[in-house]
Amino acid sequence: MIYLKRFFEGVLCGLLNGFFGSGGGVAAVPILEHELRKSSAEIPPEELTRRAHANSVAVIFALSLTAAAAYFFSGSIDFSAAWRYIPAGAAGALAGSLFLRKIRAAWLQKLFGALICAAAVRTMLT
Repeated sequence: MIYLKRFFEGVLCGLLNGFFGSGGGVAAVPILEHELRKSSAEIPPEELTRRAHANSVAVIFALSLTAAAAYFFSGSIDFSAAWRYIPAGAAGALAGSLFLRKIRAAWLQKLFGALICAAAVRTMLT
């Protein structure tokens, strides 16, 4: 039964990622937090939240590669547009991964929630 649950959680993350471009992290973070909380009683709550966010990046990396390959083979990727964002995006990703260790878990959760809400409002208004 646990495998079936993880299968559907994975499908949900993959669908969101394929539709929204790394949007699977919106589902992956709470799923991973819940799973880590259930299976790792010895992990302090602060570390648990950080691990969930870090692990979601690893999950989204694999899902993004899969989606990128599908988009590439369908001819949907404009590399000249994509490459303009990659260097600054990579620098931002590095900074974010370093900052993750310094921010309190409660603030991390609030920032994540605010980002999701802001994205939802922006999407609804466009």
